[in-house]
Amino acid sequence: MIELVVFDMAGTTVDEDNVVYKTVRQSINAAGYSFTQEQVQSAGAGKEKSQAIRDVLALDGGDHSEAEVQAIFADFKSRLIEAYDSLDVTEQPAASKTFAELHARGIKVVLNTGYDRQTAEKLVHKIGWTIGEDVDALVTASDVEAGRPAPDMIYLAMALTEVANASCVVKVGDSRIDIEEGQNAKCGITLGITTGAQPEIDLLQSKPTAVIHHLSELLALVDQTSQATV
Repeated sequence: MIELVVFDMAGTTVDEDNVVYKTVRQSINAAGYSFTQEQVQSAGAGKEKSQAIRDVLALDGGDHSEAEVQAIFADFKSRLIEAYDSLDVTEQPAASKTFAELHARGIKVVLNTGYDRQTAEKLVHKIGWTIGEDVDALVTASDVEAGRPAPDMIYLAMALTEVANASCVVKVGDSRIDIEEGQNAKCGITLGITTGAQPEIDLLQSKPTAVIHHLSELLALVDQTSQATV
């Protein structure tokens, strides 16, 4: 039986017009580079953002110091605050309804993200979700020692919701690293979704249980799994 669904935020449950990866690119290229948006999203999608910067820089084959990474990361955080202050952040279609339908089935809902907690909480507040009501918990990259694809955030989500068995957990995300995070946590179901950073052809490379195109498709999969275990 499914007991918990862990959702990624940007691109999966949150529609922020891809501003995060646009801002990552702006900050990196402001430091003297010329990476494309496709390169940034391919190398960085779903990751803790300083790691995303590190991995994008590595694409040029050069040596990049940690001081350079952190300087770009600091610039990114500053730019992102400005972007979010003016951005009309909304939920992805049917996100709140999907959370409510899962709760009606007795299934817990947790958001997890490669953002730090300050950024994630600002997004949650802007959308109008309440932690403890609309979703049961929020887990961010700054809450754990190792970010994606390590399973730490999912393990913390399980601890916060008192779910003991990872086979009873579904992980949903819009990037390959979300899928790999779920696989590393040994989740029973790992789902890619095509509403965000990476297209279906990329998501399939990580061999998810399935790829969906709308959050509402999740409910049928959960119901099928529950019926199969009865």
